[in-house]
This record gives sequence, structure tokens and C-alpha cells, in this order.
Amino acid sequence: MAILSRKVILCMLLMSFLMMGCERGGSKAPSHQARIPEVSVVTVKPQDVELTTILPGRTSAFRIAEIRPQVSGLLMKRYFKEGSDVKAGDLLYLIDPAPFEAALENAKAALAKAEANLPAIQLRVKRYRELLKTKAVSEQNYDDAVAALGQARAEIKYWKAQVRTAKINLGYTRITAPISGRIGPSYVTEGAIVTAYQPTPLATIHQLDPIYVDVPQSTAQLLRLKKRLQKGVLSQGKDYARVKLILEDGTVYPHEGTFQFQDVSVDPTTGSVTLRIIFPNPERTLLPKMFVRAVIKEGIRKDAILIPQESVLRTPKGEPYVLIVGANGRVELRMIQIDRDVGDKWLVDSGLSPGDRIIVRGIQFVRPGMQVKVVPLGKNFKASKARGKQGSVKDTDGGGGE
Repeated sequence: MAILSRKVILCMLLMSFLMMGCERGGSKAPSHQARIPEVSVVTVKPQDVELTTILPGRTSAFRIAEIRPQVSGLLMKRYFKEGSDVKAGDLLYLIDPAPFEAALENAKAALAKAEANLPAIQLRVKRYRELLKTKAVSEQNYDDAVAALGQARAEIKYWKAQVRTAKINLGYTRITAPISGRIGPSYVTEGAIVTAYQPTPLATIHQLDPIYVDVPQSTAQLLRLKKRLQKGVLSQGKDYARVKLILEDGTVYPHEGTFQFQDVSVDPTTGSVTLRIIFPNPERTLLPKMFVRAVIKEGIRKDAILIPQESVLRTPKGEPYVLIVGANGRVELRMIQIDRDVGDKWLVDSGLSPGDRIIVRGIQFVRPGMQVKVVPLGKNFKASKARGKQGSVKDTDGGGGE
């Protein structure tokens, strides 16, 4: 009996120990459940956007005049300061006028001599005409007098032309500016012998106000723009011909330009056509051959969709996509097509619809199919351990972040 009761006591003690162990094990706290990731979104809202294209180009003078002598002679004096502004008609050079003045005086003297002989010949013809009626002179004498009169008149015309030529040549000894503009260096000095219409110019004048800007535009861009205008994707306003200019240092030129013309031929080496734009240049800021960038207005795109650039991810193949929050609060992947950047945003051609909610903050914490919570855009995001354990999307995860 004593042995049996001892066994019963030991069994009871063992059972109580087991029950205590079960209670301690059952009182363990449940495992921490992952919190729902938080994201911020922007809602797609179509808007009208003015599209522009920035094209590189170079400036060129509005007019260029190469100064060349029109008569040969000794260069006596230069009247301009190199690099200064000159006006049309200003005296630039003087060629020794003495030989041309002498030639003019000779021509005038010969003209006076010819004119002095004319009255006597006219009287002779008149007298012979009266005498011919009475047969007092022969017809041959009368014909000779008439021929002498015609020769005298012709000689007068000839010497008048010589006087006029001599005056022109004398005027050419004063070389003046044909246009207004800025004159460059002089390639000759006083005492040089110059030749009429020589190949080397004495100096060159560039008219800088206004000034041209020539920019090349690829034929592909030109054709795409025409198609969009024809389809009504773009509409051009009244001021579409106005062009802005960005200088080499990145500053915006204060004056706007206007289109002059578009070249009718394509450059076979570049596959582009040249657009010529004219800009006012009162401060002479623009100089010939300067590199600039022209901001050309293409037109207004109606109901355009713009999204923040940081919301766009890319696949390993470079294809763009975005993550959106669906109606059920789950993340969806949406492939898109991008046209161009407009400031800090992308212009989307297709793939999105008005009202879509695109994730712009918290992208690195979510994957397609996850349940998310939308919070205001200004909230600070902190990655939790549960978020860090989320899996990745194969073949579509292009990275991204805040």
C-alpha cells in the first residue's frame, strides 16, 4: 500500500509539472504582423501643354559687305577705326585723286572743243542747203557737210560720256561704306597700291542688328511635327513663330526672334534642313559664328498627361513603367510610352488614363500585388523590418526611390 501511494504521488507531481510547462508555453506573445506599407500618389489630370524643341545653331551677320576698290591707284588715307561701327556712306579710304582729276579735265576740254566746232558746221549745212536749190553747190558738197555735222554731234556725245566716266572714276577714289555695321580690321595701310576689283578686300563690314540664327532641324522631327499638326494632336497659336534664344553661358537672350524661312533642300550629310530666324541685336550681344540654342515652339498639346520623373521606373530592357494604386488599394504595374521631358516631368503618350493614382513616394517599399495605404505626399517614410523582407519583381524591377 505504501509503495502504491508513493507512485500515485509521483504521477500527480509529474502531471502538475507538465501542466505548468503547457501554461507557460501557451502564454507566449503572438508574432508581430507586418504593417501595411504607406505610399504617396499623384492623380493623373490631363492639361494643355505648350511643347517646345531646343535646337543648336549659330549666328550669322544680317548683311556682309567686303570693301574693294573700283579704280586702281595709291591708297592715301584710312578714315575709320578698326572694330568700330560705321554708317552707310561714311568715308573709309581715299585713293590719290590727282590722275583722275586730270583725266576729267582732259575730257572736259575735248568736249568743249567738239562743242565749239558744232555751230560752224551747222551754218555750213544750212548755207549749202539754200545753194543747192540754185545749183550753186554740188550735191556732194552738201552731203559732205551733213556728214560732218553728224560726226560733230557724235563726237560731242562721245566726250560727254568720257566726262561722265571721268567723274565716276574720280568719285571711286573716295571709298565709302555701302552698309551700316561693324567694320573689321583693315588689310591695307596708307601707301599701298590697290587694284580695281582685286580679290582681297580692303576690309569687311558686318551688319549685326538685326542678326540671323541658323539652326538645323532633322527631317524626322519635321515630318513628325507635320503629322501631329495634321492629326490635330498639336495646335499652333498666333505666336508660334516667336523664338527664344539661350546663350552659351545658359542665360536667356532678352529679345525674341521670328522665323524668316525654312530651307528647301536637305543636307545629305546630316539629314536636316536649315531654319533661319532673325533676332534684334541692339546691344550687339550676338556676334557672328556664336553658338546658341533656339527654343522653338511646336504648338499646344491638348489634354496632355504629365507625370513626375521620379515616378517612372524601367525594366532591364529600358522599357518605362509606373506603379499605380488600384481601386482595391493594391499596387498595379502599368507599362507606358514616353514622348519627351517637359521640365521635371515626363509627357506620356499612352498607358495612363485620367484618374490613375501613380505612386511617387514609397516606391522602394512596395511591389505589384501588395496592399498599400495612401498617405499625404509630404509624409516622411520609414522602412520597417517587415517592408525590408518583401520580395522583388523579376524582369520588371527597374529600381527607383524617393
